Amino acid sequence: MSARTAVVAGLGSIGTRHARILAELGLAVSTVSRRGGGDHRSLSEALSRGQVDYVVIATETAQHVHALRELAEAGFQGTVLVEKPMLARPEPLPALPFAKLFVAYNLRFHPVMVALFRRLEGRSAITVSAYVGQDIRDWRPGRDHRDTASSTVAAGGGVLRDLSHELDYLLWLFGPWQRVAALGGASGARDLEVEDHLALLMEMARAQVVQVHLDYLDRAGLRRIRINLADETIEADLVGGALIVNGVATPCASERDTSYRAMHQAALSGSDPVCSLAEGIAVVDLIDASERALHSKSWIFA
Repeated sequence: MSARTAVVAGLGSIGTRHARILAELGLAVSTVSRRGGGDHRSLSEALSRGQVDYVVIATETAQHVHALRELAEAGFQGTVLVEKPMLARPEPLPALPFAKLFVAYNLRFHPVMVALFRRLEGRSAITVSAYVGQDIRDWRPGRDHRDTASSTVAAGGGVLRDLSHELDYLLWLFGPWQRVAALGGASGARDLEVEDHLALLMEMARAQVVQVHLDYLDRAGLRRIRINLADETIEADLVGGALIVNGVATPCASERDTSYRAMHQAALSGSDPVCSLAEGIAVVDLIDASERALHSKSWIFA
């Protein structure tokens, strides 16, 4: 890890976490916030103050392209990490002069997911069921959930984008999707304009039937993936911290920042399995296809 200086753009809860973890890793960190409270008001201002090796874009999803364009126009040639999802919707990117660009799908580095990846060894699955749910009212204590970026279409909110970790790790583990159907929407239970629950049914290159459940509603909070192979059943419990094979659980110890710390270290060194630009765009394309499936009430084919 040769980087010594970092800039974090966006000082919401996730941007604040990135800044803290990078400082703990020994980098000199400065921050950018349009709303005040940061060291700088713009990325161009931050870059003008001295050498910067690493930039983390943790602004609202809908603002990611603006931040990338600002970095490109400033001639930044270091490493960039963009919070997930890469874009709110598919759109052309400006020419990017960066040495490296990655997308912050940190769940790839969760000890349970690392153990699952090793256990699968590229094998094909028959059925896969992925579930993630957490009550959005519990996400940011002290803030009205209706006033956060998660709650509005303009900011790039909704479960498909906020909880796109599931789409990323399914693509990572089971290869490209081949077709997708969707049900769900805005239930009204959390007074949101965005979808607060969604179910996807997919066929993927290495999985015959994939079910995905995403919601802002689950009062207990759950994140789990269950996989049936020809010869075994594997369950990855990310909240409980265990990989369960044929009913036998193996604990996978993790504290809150483990996956973020490992992701930053991988991004800074350019090592696997950090999510590449192409992989991040593949998630955006699947989000778009899922929305088209939802609105058309039909299968969408890759």
